[in-house]
Amino acid sequence: MNRQLASYLLIAVLLALLPALGAYPIFVMKIMCYALFACAFNLLLAYTGLLSFGHAAFLGGAAYATGHALAVWGFPTLLGVLFGTAVAAVLGLVMGALAIRRSGIYFAMITLAMAQMIFFYFLQAPFTHGEDGLQGIPRGNLFGINLANDLNLYYFVMAVFILGFFVCWRTVNSPFGQVLKALRENEARAISLGYDVARFKLIVFVISATLAGLAGATKSLVFVSATLSDATWQMSGLVILMTLIGGLGTFCGPVLGALIVVVLENKVGEFGRTLANLTGIEWFQVLGESVTMVIGLIFILCVMAFRRGIIGEILHHYHRRRAHA
Repeated sequence: MNRQLASYLLIAVLLALLPALGAYPIFVMKIMCYALFACAFNLLLAYTGLLSFGHAAFLGGAAYATGHALAVWGFPTLLGVLFGTAVAAVLGLVMGALAIRRSGIYFAMITLAMAQMIFFYFLQAPFTHGEDGLQGIPRGNLFGINLANDLNLYYFVMAVFILGFFVCWRTVNSPFGQVLKALRENEARAISLGYDVARFKLIVFVISATLAGLAGATKSLVFVSATLSDATWQMSGLVILMTLIGGLGTFCGPVLGALIVVVLENKVGEFGRTLANLTGIEWFQVLGESVTMVIGLIFILCVMAFRRGIIGEILHHYHRRRAHA
């Protein structure tokens, strides 16, 4: 446990130093927002066994709510972020109360259906501006610090990410988390022991939705916009990829998965164009533009070669070597 905490502290220090090391703040903030989103999803799937295909509704809903509160209602930045997060929590409460009545594929389909309903509402609602999205969201100030400065916003987003990561870690490493694992392993036995299974499922669903909303709220500040892409079913699929590539059931796995996906989204097109120019093969140009195809290929390779995800495989081999030592 001490080694684990020391490694997390080292990662936090590294995050704080990245801007000084030349990292582009907006790029790293995007990774942290997606990483928090993936951690929230990992909490639900890995430790409870509930596969949600509708988590983009919380990311997009919080982004729109935060943007509207800041741009139209004139909320202070912190209050706007809290408002967007609260909206995601309410959405999670409503969606979860309906979805937990079923399990397995039926649970996944209910979350997908409700997320699509929310998406089409965002598409037609006047305050979202449809396909144009909500633009020009003011970042404002926090305790007198101007968040319009990218570096100031970077440390705010980092603090939010660390807080969200800690909530996930504390939830799992608690008596509540042990009950969640029991539900995942043998729900019938948990019921026989007297646990209110539906209540535990609803609570963890709301926690996951709230953290996903917190990621969406901070993302709207980073890009000063909220768009429909945050609420599409493709985004729900993307967070599944992040979690599975990095390592389901690990704390750092979703973070690594988010890093891989964001890097691919930003660098694959540039890499494909470079290869096309160097080799004269137009296929590389097409491949570079088809980022989703490349991500799909990476996912297939990870599933075939790293069934536990990248971090999961590393931890598995580490524990096996220690057991044989």
